[in-house]
Amino acid sequence: MKVNRKIIEIDEELCNGCGQCVLSCAEGALQIIDGKAKVVSDNLCDGLGACIGECPTGALKVIERKAEEFDEEAVEKQLHEKKLKNVAEPALACGCPSSTVQILSHPDAVRSSSYAQNEESTLGHWPVQIKLVPAKAPFLRGADLVVLADCVPVAFPTLHRDFLKGKAVMMGCPKFDDIEEYINKFAQVFKEAGLKSVTTVVMEVPCCSGLPLIVKKGMDQSGVKVPMEKVVISTKGKIINRMKE
Repeated sequence: MKVNRKIIEIDEELCNGCGQCVLSCAEGALQIIDGKAKVVSDNLCDGLGACIGECPTGALKVIERKAEEFDEEAVEKQLHEKKLKNVAEPALACGCPSSTVQILSHPDAVRSSSYAQNEESTLGHWPVQIKLVPAKAPFLRGADLVVLADCVPVAFPTLHRDFLKGKAVMMGCPKFDDIEEYINKFAQVFKEAGLKSVTTVVMEVPCCSGLPLIVKKGMDQSGVKVPMEKVVISTKGKIINRMKE
């Protein structure tokens, strides 16, 4: 039954898909779909607007229109289904070698060109994608973890030297991947791994800004506290901000 009530409206022209509103919606009414925030079902949105303050572009506002009544039972079902979806570790039925855990060693520098003569890869394990790294991976145990936004390795020329040496790494895109899946994965990692610290490294662009919040939500969900640092990289490849949290 539809009634006149307050509900969230999203201006897709203004939305940059950063996902911060999704993190602040306790009812699970918002999702990032095709790079834009969407209200997945009217009956999941309470219309209170808790998500508005988190939007960096002003794409969200509360309006009044005919909509399905807010349904607390539907919200509980939605949140329960999301939780079930993310309990199990993601598995690839094809047995793709991309998901095989490997510990890597680097006895010699990797020299693929004259440009890289004095550089070497310091990556110590595989896989690195957030979706593929098991929470119980041996390389995470007692590690200092670096969480990278996907674009960082392209922009920051000395990533291995400055951030990866001796550390575990997980990387992904907060704009195009499943935010709830990420939060649950990090919650599992914090519970299982006994991390020493976690550093998030993101680009200065708005769509990256959700990644540190995702990691923090995972930590809060796990009940485990470790030192956190956020590093922001400019599109010109410079560190423009470092902040301990």
